[in-house]
Amino acid sequence: MARQKGLIKLDGTIGGITFYKTQDGYLAREKGGVDGDRIANDPNFQRTRENGAEFGRAGKAGKLLRNSLRVLVQNASDRRMVSRLTAKMVKVIQADATNTRGQRNVIDGEAELLTGFEFNINGKLGNTIYAPFTSTIDRVAGTLEVNIPSFNPAQMIAASGGATHFKFVTGGAEVDFENETFIVDVQESAVLPLINSASAALDLTNTVTANSTHPLFLVFGIEFYQEVNGEMYPLKNGSHNSLSLVTISGI
Repeated sequence: MARQKGLIKLDGTIGGITFYKTQDGYLAREKGGVDGDRIANDPNFQRTRENGAEFGRAGKAGKLLRNSLRVLVQNASDRRMVSRLTAKMVKVIQADATNTRGQRNVIDGEAELLTGFEFNINGKLGNTIYAPFTSTIDRVAGTLEVNIPSFNPAQMIAASGGATHFKFVTGGAEVDFENETFIVDVQESAVLPLINSASAALDLTNTVTANSTHPLFLVFGIEFYQEVNGEMYPLKNGSHNSLSLVTISGI
């Protein structure tokens, strides 16, 4: 793989060299690789087929989880979030000790390995919210909660430049990876000012199916606003909006 330089950037294949654009700029590589039919049938590529099957399964599972939380993820994600989440899903699947290699899946894996995943690597939750909070999942009741004691916003929140206000957001998702369906409940606080005085304690409770037999995911985040002439405008640059998987209950 080589990086294209110069004023003219190419896209396509010329003389066996493929030119293409990526998030890292314009690149070039020599055309090649193993024939697809050989990979699909040659016994020597058994491991490749197994890895490919599990990678595909991880990508599908990651997409389903993203879709379940889309209303929150679209406001707090970086450009490599999809690939990072897929890589973590691969680890979840590899933790499956029940099925054979190539047949391992998310259900029999360790969904808890996703705990702490940051949807926006540029605005990590721990680098944005310094106020203490607790997060809990009650599978029997079907509730996923985030509790935030009273705190001083000016001292305990690393606000985005230009922000005058903020709100906390939570999402509780019940995800059926086998049938590719989900139930989600999103909650949010009021839009609060970034002032140097104590706030009231906050409790955000998300509700899904009681006694669910599917994995449960709780995300917690913060979104910033700027007040202009009495109107609140969300800051869409994503540099500080945070969203993290704080608690997970597998099955």
